[in-house]
Amino acid sequence: MQSTRTFTDKIFLILKGLGMGAANKVPGVSGGVVAFVAGFYEEFIYSLQKINRKAFKLLINGRFKSFYQYINGRFLSLLFLGMIISYFSISKVLDYLIKHYELYVWSVFFGMIIGSIYYISKDFKDWNFKTYVALAIGIILGVSISFLDPAMENDNLWFVFFCGIISVSGMTLPGFSGSFILILLGNYVLLLVDSVNALFDTFAEVIQGDFSFIENAARIRMLKILTVFTLGSVVGLVTFSHVLSYILKHYKSITLATIIGFIVGSLGVVWPWKKTLFKLQTDGTALLDSSGKKIIENYERYFPEMNTETYLALVYIILGIAIVLALEFYGQKTQKQHA
Repeated sequence: MQSTRTFTDKIFLILKGLGMGAANKVPGVSGGVVAFVAGFYEEFIYSLQKINRKAFKLLINGRFKSFYQYINGRFLSLLFLGMIISYFSISKVLDYLIKHYELYVWSVFFGMIIGSIYYISKDFKDWNFKTYVALAIGIILGVSISFLDPAMENDNLWFVFFCGIISVSGMTLPGFSGSFILILLGNYVLLLVDSVNALFDTFAEVIQGDFSFIENAARIRMLKILTVFTLGSVVGLVTFSHVLSYILKHYKSITLATIIGFIVGSLGVVWPWKKTLFKLQTDGTALLDSSGKKIIENYERYFPEMNTETYLALVYIILGIAIVLALEFYGQKTQKQHA
């Protein structure tokens, strides 16, 4: 697989990584959906599944080239490069767009989810009692998650490790948003805002030759939390991929039906017409995180009035559907070229 990739394929793989990274950052949107629609979901899962005992043996024995080839290293490294670039670029643009054009951004995402449901279900022919039950379970779970109330912030390191495991679910399980799960667990701000800001500040100080952070107990605590969260994410990514690889191999139809259900259920999370509810202090003023931003508690959904803004939002929903159909067209084109 690695040797047959053209330069254009590699560029598109980085772009797919950008898409996955941006999607993972937004609560309610799943990077796994991007992987599914862009046509590399199964390769992604099977490549991660190769990070096993044999891979570690190759690594320990210094057989780096064999290790890189065994885990489909070129594919994974290009994809993760795209995700890292996304975190420092596209996700920042998304933050700006959500702040200033929230309704239209959610409308595009809503359209993309609808397009994804069409894309995944149109070629799925194995409908029977079991797959319909799996679909129903997926929808119920997806909708239930979107209406749960968030827990309080918890910086216990074992809980942070668990959050890391759960947060990568959005990368491996389409329709299951890791960022939204972190909001429900109460640790979205702690793990994706405060600890990341602490890392940026530390890098900035080290570059200037300032190592005073070593004496800063609060900073060291944040860096420790980020390290444990990252370890949990790596463990979660590898563990989920092994489980999913097995069930895709042995129960593919039921798994795909459940994934379709998850994605349908996630429409509740990305419903464009919603009011953001922020955490409040006892005096009624908004609670702020370490960077001075209001902390999201949940969303209050409503049906819109038909006005110019609503019609424009509907246009953006159609745009979201068109983006997914364009991705599908590209995926079919590249498959024909490789064939």
